[in-house]
Amino acid sequence: MKKIGILFGQERSFPQAFIDRVNQKAVKNITAEFVKIDKVFQAEKPEYAVIIDRISQDVPFYRAYLKNAAMGGTAVINNPFWWSADEKFFNNALAENIGVPVPKTVLIPSREHPDDTNEHSFSNLVMPFDWEAIFNYVGFPAYMKPFDGGGWKEVYKLESIEEFFEKHSETKQTVMMLQEEITFEEYFRCYCIGGKYVRIMQYEPRNPHHLRYVVDGPKPSEKLLKTIEDYTLKLNQYLGYDFNTVEFAVRNGVPIAIDFCNPAPDAALESVGAENFEWVVETAANYAIEKALAQEFGKNNLTWGNYIKTSAAALPLVAKPAKALPKAKPVAKPKPTTKKPIK
Repeated sequence: MKKIGILFGQERSFPQAFIDRVNQKAVKNITAEFVKIDKVFQAEKPEYAVIIDRISQDVPFYRAYLKNAAMGGTAVINNPFWWSADEKFFNNALAENIGVPVPKTVLIPSREHPDDTNEHSFSNLVMPFDWEAIFNYVGFPAYMKPFDGGGWKEVYKLESIEEFFEKHSETKQTVMMLQEEITFEEYFRCYCIGGKYVRIMQYEPRNPHHLRYVVDGPKPSEKLLKTIEDYTLKLNQYLGYDFNTVEFAVRNGVPIAIDFCNPAPDAALESVGAENFEWVVETAANYAIEKALAQEFGKNNLTWGNYIKTSAAALPLVAKPAKALPKAKPVAKPKPTTKKPIK
């Protein structure tokens, strides 16, 4: 019997619905349950064929547990090694390199020195920073947010240079990024599961949280929806996420990817609505079963994105042997001296 588990935190509606849906399908030799952890031994054979991870971004113990399980063959959704390395600023750079439009974005050093560092730790950082070039590039209004953060934590809307410095002084040791504001006509949030299943949802981020998926307006064009779907698939296939959301702000008819590092996206019934909830529960259950049927213990069952795979393919599989060093010439023995020792 192969077990599918879900690792979660404070949320309730999605984890329970996911477990119920997998078990209702009654696939032979497949069962689902909440993950149970009472001990973690290194390199042990894992208990679960598949684990959907909804909380390890906030609990380092869980992240270490998942990496250990993946080593033994658990298909972890999402890949805990990539999730540990990924961040929003890199994602923007990747998107630009694969042809997906993103806002102009700049990395900003932390206001305060990290623990155990001082001014000498930043010998390569030119201060003052070239703020004039940065502000001319991004413009105002702008948004400042953590370069690797999630949700809306520590996000500031800035109207001026003075406001930037005022708010930046409050960010302490957090590395931030400054991003141009996109004034949009339409906004979309897209679930992407398995790098192949996409659910495009009209979304209004300016509404209260429980009303953000309630949007009254004209139906989007098929051309726009197709472009959004293509961009969503491309981003997730390059990043290697099995479960993610991508947000697009449409400016002058062009969808611009605003946020696409959400590997534990909101899937609560009370916020996404009944139709979206049904889609994500059903699709996640089917994909988890698909992964469980293909999974083999003792093998690598993680999803790796195209960025990592193409980077690895560019490297030689076997290191070239080092050239043999020339043989050293024998050192001549010193001639015996006839001088008397100094007394």
